[in-house]
Amino acid sequence: MKIEGNQLLRGRRVLLGVSGSIAAVKTPLLVSALVKAGAEVRCIITPSAAKLISPLSLATLSRQRCYQDEDQWNPVQTRPLHIELAEWAEIVVVAPLSASSLSRWAQGLADGLLASLLLACECPVVAAPAMNTAMWENPAVHSNWRKLKHNTRVLPLTPSSGLLACDRLGDGRMVDPELIQLAISSGLIQKSKSGILNNDWQGKRFLVTSGPTIEALDPARQITNRSSGRMGVLLAQAARFRGAQVDLIHGPLQLPQSWLEGLTTYPVNDSKDMQKSLELLQPFADAIAMAAAVADIRKKGGAISKKLNKENLLASLDNGFESVPDLLVEVVNRRPIGQVLLGFAALTGDDSHIEKLGKEKKHRKGCDLLLANPIDRNGQGFEEDANGGFLLGPEEMVIKIPVTSKLALAHQLLDALIEIKPNISKKY
Repeated sequence: MKIEGNQLLRGRRVLLGVSGSIAAVKTPLLVSALVKAGAEVRCIITPSAAKLISPLSLATLSRQRCYQDEDQWNPVQTRPLHIELAEWAEIVVVAPLSASSLSRWAQGLADGLLASLLLACECPVVAAPAMNTAMWENPAVHSNWRKLKHNTRVLPLTPSSGLLACDRLGDGRMVDPELIQLAISSGLIQKSKSGILNNDWQGKRFLVTSGPTIEALDPARQITNRSSGRMGVLLAQAARFRGAQVDLIHGPLQLPQSWLEGLTTYPVNDSKDMQKSLELLQPFADAIAMAAAVADIRKKGGAISKKLNKENLLASLDNGFESVPDLLVEVVNRRPIGQVLLGFAALTGDDSHIEKLGKEKKHRKGCDLLLANPIDRNGQGFEEDANGGFLLGPEEMVIKIPVTSKLALAHQLLDALIEIKPNISKKY
């Protein structure tokens, strides 16, 4: 499985803090993935975490020394270690963040290397808590978590629900390393020079469609396309990392399941299901991105209930198709005042042809922005990590977007949506 953001992490300095939760057993997977992506990784481990995983394992995987509390005031240090590490890091990650470490951080305590480091650092921090459900739901823990979420340098990854190490089923599970890696890449993209994270989608509701749709012909055959759903899901997560509440309507995806954590998802199969979900959710959205690759045709009258014999297949399908309704046009036609719409057009040809067709499609469909992207070039488009093309906007706006990672492109598209409608709001 390809993991988005590998090129984004190459050569970047990531400082990983590990505190005392049993979820620390998953942290070596994150360290290994970051190193494979080309990041320079250093680790800090608390005394309680060192009882769960070996500092030696983190040092071996990171190819760097793993720092512990006893190193903080070691006589060989010429500068305070927590200051030196804070100035070295481009981004800090705490995974897992235990209830104790969360409390120290929120209350401004500095009794340990990791605690001191979190107070000293001026770069973004990705925080991934993990603890028992009762602990997570404790009012004192929630109060501390709210404080961190208001910190403009913190990218919070709220724990997910699942089976915990204590055999309890509920909230408190640390999000998967794949999503943490995605959050690290996103934090590096969106941070300002002062280390502040862009939280401009806070309080907004964003609706995204993603992936292919499948139109069944019979129980064995179907019409679909090569879309993996990567662009739409990354757009949804990028908006979530910037504070949005995100609804994701998606067809069958070819992505890590963990990439859906933190999103409200509505899985569908065919265009009719996607159409119904859009009708249900559109009234609540401040902005909509129609990134799904909806199949263009379907069997008239629906799928045949019995599998067609090869001998009868062509005869049964002859003149038996109809066009799928244009869901983007439907969304445009019923949108309330103030709602902002982004469309996508998968095209082939040279740049001039794609720009021309893109302009025609944007005019015909009536959306505010449209990304016209080629799908016939190596390394970009369907099933690839990268994308590019032409972003078409109001007043004949045309922006050529060079090929870049789909996560970086997602942030560019979010910037564009905010720019054309700075006061996106449900107050119509």
